[in-house]
Amino acid sequence: MEREILDTKRKALKINLNPKIYGTFAEIGAGQEVARNFFTAGAASGTVAKTMSAYDMTFSDAIYGVEESGRYVSKSRLLKMLNHEYGLLNERLSGEKYDDRTFFAFADTVTTLNYNKSNDPHGWIGLRFQTEPEGEANEIFFHVRLLDTDAALQQNVLGIIGVNLVYAAFYYNQDRRAMIESLADNLTVGSVEIDLISVNGPIFSGADNILLNLYLIVKDFSDAAIFDAQGQPCLPKDLLYKKDIMILRTKYAQKSNPNFSMLNKAVDQFVRTENVQEENLSVLIEVLMSNVLSTADESQEIDLRAVAKRAEEMCRTGNKVIVSNFARHNKLAKYLDRCRPKSVGISTNINNLKFVFNSSNFGENYASMLLSYVSDMFNKNVKLFAYPFLDKKTNEVITTANMPVTPDAKPLFDFLIINGYITDIQDYSEADVKTV
Repeated sequence: MEREILDTKRKALKINLNPKIYGTFAEIGAGQEVARNFFTAGAASGTVAKTMSAYDMTFSDAIYGVEESGRYVSKSRLLKMLNHEYGLLNERLSGEKYDDRTFFAFADTVTTLNYNKSNDPHGWIGLRFQTEPEGEANEIFFHVRLLDTDAALQQNVLGIIGVNLVYAAFYYNQDRRAMIESLADNLTVGSVEIDLISVNGPIFSGADNILLNLYLIVKDFSDAAIFDAQGQPCLPKDLLYKKDIMILRTKYAQKSNPNFSMLNKAVDQFVRTENVQEENLSVLIEVLMSNVLSTADESQEIDLRAVAKRAEEMCRTGNKVIVSNFARHNKLAKYLDRCRPKSVGISTNINNLKFVFNSSNFGENYASMLLSYVSDMFNKNVKLFAYPFLDKKTNEVITTANMPVTPDAKPLFDFLIINGYITDIQDYSEADVKTV
């Protein structure tokens, strides 16, 4: 049965008319856009105990505490806001009048587009809520990137997605896929990206945060999700800012296990040739979903639980994991560039390069496509470390020295080799060479 999609005003009104739902809104950085939707819907006195915005940093610090990092649009700030506001609800609202109420505290800390349009609009949005009177608290929070090119449009998006979150928490908490899907209700495609979501609390007992973040990729909220070695979702920039990154690209459901021996050689070579300090090194295993998503149609259910299990297994190797939909290396490089790393090394099978530098695999616009690929891939400090494979037909080990390249791509390929943008992984053994 298809889910009924209510417009934003009807969602807000349905919550306002529910006598059990009662709480506070604390919003910093983009106006009181979420609370405004509840007020304009009508009957807000049944829902809103308090709204507030502490824009001045001195006031904000006095209420929520100082952020030692100096970053106020952060997960840390959001959680402090939720802790403070939810605590006040339980401290101040007691007695018979509130006995049958389920409390909630909504918070967001956001930066929208500035006047010069020189910043990166983004924010953290969260909700702490009960599902039964005097019950334990549950929590949902996520990170958004606001993609509209106008601050007023971004404020509108924030107001809609905030209402969607409150509605999803109370009406879709038993259907986690619907809960995530509903966050996009009444939003224009391309107006927002959600690149991290996390849930906890008794209503989410047994919830898999890796799986929930994979839903974001499938529903086109984001192209990738990053997890630390404990399997916890992380904001990419928090993990990778100014880091020297080495990534091993693997496909979900590939026939063979990731070649960790070759990865270790790539890491050693990356550290040595790029003068990487060990304490600044960040190694990631990528689990690529594009082969799954491209072959699935509407009648096919993608086995996301199996993908999540694979990602969890890779986390257990002690590495960070990125699950993505980047079919091409250049898409991965552009995504990582947003995190402003110091340098990036990508370890991949040379068979992937063989495909890219063969014009017969592409259409009439191959030259422009190849130039775009190279520009996106190598415009920042990115190096590709190619590991060889054994060609079954010729029984020959293929490296950059003997890889087939079509004549129209050869000059550009040679340029990348000569200038060190693409390099072979050295000192491999016969056992390391993959057969394809």
